[in-house]
Amino acid sequence: MPSRYAGNISQDWEPVVLHKTKPKSGDLRDPKAVNAALRAGAQVQAVKKFDGGSNKKGSASAQPVVNARKLDEAEEPAAFERVPADLRLAIQKARVEKKMSQAELAKQINERAQVVNEYESGKAIPNQAVLAKMERVLGVKLRGKHK
Repeated sequence: MPSRYAGNISQDWEPVVLHKTKPKSGDLRDPKAVNAALRAGAQVQAVKKFDGGSNKKGSASAQPVVNARKLDEAEEPAAFERVPADLRLAIQKARVEKKMSQAELAKQINERAQVVNEYESGKAIPNQAVLAKMERVLGVKLRGKHK
């Protein structure tokens, strides 16, 4: 028969403490995790980001920014300068001579067809970058004095 130790029996193991890892920020935004937290009654923080969900960038094709203070101080509402009639006709004439549609010109200058339409109808606010692209593709001078 095996003999047993008759002395003082003690446990010399250290207690082991397991810690949960903190959830990652991506996991916290997961819709399933948010719904589970709402069901459990936990506090959920929602932060609305500035310009969140919009697809706008500060690009050259954006409308010019007008100082809000100047608008407030102005007696009359500010009117933006539109495409002059001679520029509209010059764009249209050059495009027709090249036998291009508005959509084809827009594709060549890497803009939407609506932009070309607005320039030819006089609704657009002149943008030097767009006019430069049109000059390059159409081979005519559009910026500066017309006539």
